[in-house]
Amino acid sequence: MSDFDLKAPKGANRKKKCLGRGKGTGLGKTSGRGHNGQNSRSGGGVKIGFEGGQMPLFRRIASRGFSNHPFKNEYLAVNLDQLEDRFNDGDKVNLETLAAKGLIKRSEKLVKILASGEITKKLEVEAVNVSASAKEKIEKAGGKVL
Repeated sequence: MSDFDLKAPKGANRKKKCLGRGKGTGLGKTSGRGHNGQNSRSGGGVKIGFEGGQMPLFRRIASRGFSNHPFKNEYLAVNLDQLEDRFNDGDKVNLETLAAKGLIKRSEKLVKILASGEITKKLEVEAVNVSASAKEKIEKAGGKVL
C-alpha cells in the first residue's frame, strides 16, 4: 500500500458553508444567524465566563486568603501485613530497610506504618511514624517501637 492510496473516509471532508448567497442556499439573507439579537450582529456574543447575569463561577469562588495546601505533609502508608511478608523475626524497620525490601522509594522521607493486617514477628521499628493501633499490635507481638 503506497501513500497515494490513502483517502479520508466518506463524509470526513465537507464543503465550506457559503453564507449570504441568496435564499436558495438556505443560508442567504441572515446567513444562519437568525433575525435579531445579540448574536446576530458583528461583535455580538458574550464574554468568556458570562453566565447570563448570574454571578460567574470565577467570582463566586474565593480568590484571597490562606491555604495550607503547599505545606501539607503527605505520608506514604505501609501496612503491618506488608511488614509481615517482607521482614524476618528480629529485623529492624527503618527507611533504609523499607527501601531495600521495595516497600518505598529511596526518596521517600515521610512514611507511616498503619495497623492493617496482623503481625506475629518481633520487629524493631525506628525513625518511622507509627499509628497508635499499629504500635499496640507490634508491641503485642513482642516488637519495639523506638
